Amino acid sequence: MNRKWQQPLILLISVFFAIPGLVYGEANQRIALIGAITEGSENGNIPSWQGGLTKHEKSDGGHHVDPFSEESPLFIINKDNAQDYANAIPKGSLALLKAYPGTFNIPVYRSHRTARYPDWYYDNTSQRPDTRIEKDGSSLINGYPGVAFPAPKTGLEAIWNHLTRWRGQSIERTFLDAIVYSNGEKQLTRSKQNVSFELFRYLEPSDWKPRLSDQDRQVLLYYHSLVIEPARLAGGSLLAIDYVDQHSRPRKAWSYDVGQKRVMRMPYITHDNSALMSESLRTADDTDMFNGSPERYDWNLVGRKEMLVPYNAYRVSDPSISYEELLSPLHLNPLLTRFEYHRVWVIEAKLKRQFQHIYSSRTFYIDEDSWSILQADQYDNQGRIWRINMCHYKLYYEVPANFCAAEVSHDLKRKAYYVSGLTNEERNSGDISQPNPPTTQFTPAALRAAAKR
Repeated sequence: MNRKWQQPLILLISVFFAIPGLVYGEANQRIALIGAITEGSENGNIPSWQGGLTKHEKSDGGHHVDPFSEESPLFIINKDNAQDYANAIPKGSLALLKAYPGTFNIPVYRSHRTARYPDWYYDNTSQRPDTRIEKDGSSLINGYPGVAFPAPKTGLEAIWNHLTRWRGQSIERTFLDAIVYSNGEKQLTRSKQNVSFELFRYLEPSDWKPRLSDQDRQVLLYYHSLVIEPARLAGGSLLAIDYVDQHSRPRKAWSYDVGQKRVMRMPYITHDNSALMSESLRTADDTDMFNGSPERYDWNLVGRKEMLVPYNAYRVSDPSISYEELLSPLHLNPLLTRFEYHRVWVIEAKLKRQFQHIYSSRTFYIDEDSWSILQADQYDNQGRIWRINMCHYKLYYEVPANFCAAEVSHDLKRKAYYVSGLTNEERNSGDISQPNPPTTQFTPAALRAAAKR
């Protein structure tokens, strides 16, 4: 090559490759803002983060299209080879392999770091205020629309990241809950759900910063659900309000009793009280993998670890798959689940001596990219593993927002499980792209009106 062209050509090639590098570097800085490690793992199991899943289209029926539908498992973990992967499998998953050796397995797929946030979320996190935790862990001071503790130093900070994570501003959906007994029989409940994540009502710093001083009245979320089926329960509904300061302003809840045709205050929709219509297969604070005040536990941040966890579970909500096909006895049909290597924050929660709870200890595995709890291993008061909860996670890429396609609570003592949030046979996967609805929708009077319609 002529030397007079060699130097400019090298410069041109350098610029060509530098431009994508600059864009990629900017993306890396963004995910680092929320506390994730941008690089992949040294062993290659976990890729680097490259902007998350950017697909936008839903199907004509309003369901998510599986972007990985052509992929097959790299390998399958069962009772015979489980010990080869013991360091990467949560103890709860090992317990399921032991309890159901003939049917339960873990299909491991290629890992995709699909988690993504709107641009403003990264910007807000870069402007985060002096957020802190007070009052035995039950009160978040200066909560705002962003990641409160990108570099958590304690288990409490990590669990508050989960409690305040981005799931859209509001949810409106119809979904199915199912109890599946050991003999395969099922009890199905269809409900409508509306949730307003009030921490995200004001997204611009010019709007949320002036409200930081209004700590005493800051609402975390409004929750409303209405039973549609079965007919004997139809019309029953629940309203709950959670506050950011859960010490001074504990949860408020009301239910509409169809038989008595009146609204009643519900003081016991917290902690280890049984979740409504779950037949005691999960506690109130099992919902959303963990919710409510963290005050009853001491929270230890074990650290970050590469684990095999449920992820990119688009098949779990695939409309071409019926509930009958998905809901096999003892656990979800393993052919329809998906596990991947991801880095998770491991948190151990131990019950404080002055409190009571049916779980003496709990281990949570929180995704570093989404701050979603992907798995929870729960122990009874004899220290034996009892329940294993899994969030079969997916990205609602049209928002984008991170959410569970289904939450499953496996009870090893009763050999039954409870699954919540299924949308396969519903008209769509639900809408979490809308702004917060009026707060007037979340009052006892509105609860009564909705139940009578």
